[in-house]
Amino acid sequence: MKKENDNLDQLFNKFENQWDVQELNSDHQDVFLNKLNRKEPKKKNYWFVASIAATIVLMLGISVFYQTDKPKEFKFASKETQRTDSIFSILIDNELVKLKEKSSPENEQIISDALKQMKVFDADYQKIINELQKNGENKQIIYAMISNLQTRISFLQTVLKRIEENENLKNTSHEKTL
Repeated sequence: MKKENDNLDQLFNKFENQWDVQELNSDHQDVFLNKLNRKEPKKKNYWFVASIAATIVLMLGISVFYQTDKPKEFKFASKETQRTDSIFSILIDNELVKLKEKSSPENEQIISDALKQMKVFDADYQKIINELQKNGENKQIIYAMISNLQTRISFLQTVLKRIEENENLKNTSHEKTL
């Protein structure tokens, strides 16, 4: 223990002339107490409030932007039913893409009518999904759901076939006139 004290004494002796030993002013305590008791008006941090408001607006904007418009999504179905819905939905989306790719002035009316019919199918499908959520899964509802999805795919394929036939007919009639 004595050795430790000797080491400390040596350390303090080493810095003996480097200590800050300046005396405080006699009125230092009064100045300190005045500063302590003085009530300064609180600074209003508008930037803090504005940043919170901006964050809230941003979050609301993102949540509205990323909401899906798919009314056909349902949460009360089994995984198999959801998987079936998802597979058929992908097939239907692919057929819709093909249909939109065929868009031309000659096909405009056919495509427009087909899209109107698809809205009717979608409305029927939404009724089926509502029934599924309300009453749970049963064979009749599942059959109606699959039947609707199959009908949509068949309908889109038929429309695409008609468009191709019209295009082929137009091309062959032009070849004969030349």
